[in-house]
Amino acid sequence: MKVGFVGLGIMGKPMALNLIKSGHSLCVYARRVESIKPLQDAGAKACGSPKEVAEKSEVTIVMVSDTPDVEEVVLGANGLIHGGKPGSVVVDMSTISPVATRTMADKLAQKGVEMLDAPVSGGEIGAINGTLSIMVGGKPEIFAKVKPLFECLGKNIVLTGGNGAGQVTKACNQIVVALTIEAVGEALTFARKNGVDAAKVREALLGGFANSKILEVHGKRMLDNEFTPGFKVRLHQKDMRIVMETAHKLGLALPGAALVTQHMNALMGTGDGELDSAALVKVVERMSH
Repeated sequence: MKVGFVGLGIMGKPMALNLIKSGHSLCVYARRVESIKPLQDAGAKACGSPKEVAEKSEVTIVMVSDTPDVEEVVLGANGLIHGGKPGSVVVDMSTISPVATRTMADKLAQKGVEMLDAPVSGGEIGAINGTLSIMVGGKPEIFAKVKPLFECLGKNIVLTGGNGAGQVTKACNQIVVALTIEAVGEALTFARKNGVDAAKVREALLGGFANSKILEVHGKRMLDNEFTPGFKVRLHQKDMRIVMETAHKLGLALPGAALVTQHMNALMGTGDGELDSAALVKVVERMSH
């Protein structure tokens, strides 16, 4: 299948490489020219704009940071909408607003171009290993067409509803992840303040009902004070902003999510936005001195 890929950052680069390894022909575009070279070395063709990528592709995957970035890639002056042929598919794997997603899907549909929103969970490690969880919104028949590509990128691939449903599902994921990181940070801080070895506490909890991927991975990062990003605070804060904006529009109370969002705001304020979101423990520690 002729596949386009726009956005070659922490997540996009390994995802695009996995598609090439699976035998797909790739056309790629990224704002930073230097990020294109590893893909060219692996056999991808470089394009000068998203429009050019769409012109050469049956399916174009987008993996960029935020809603305005996706809107520029899809709808901008050199956007995918101007190069996509009727029957082609845009797959947005970024994490953005469900409302903006539905608007873009409608505009693409007017040109005969289909859209799936397919945000992911699993971080850089999942992207490298091809084990991402992929949450998809869109038409079942378009999902079926693109599923072989998803299978190169992830293991748990679920169509959750129409356009925007994938983004809603990812927002739910980010709520659970954020609150669990907060809970692990509070538990390990509680252990330390009580003079108990937090590493031993984590070891004990891993064998019981409190066990989770977050306790395993982020808990270890907290113990080691090692916050090299798999997923940066500033991006998780962006995701939680989407959650809170959507909740605001719906008149929905999410007190736990609101609290963790404030803690992420605090990390941004202390210049810790480039750290892994496990750094939430720093906020708990600072409040506990």
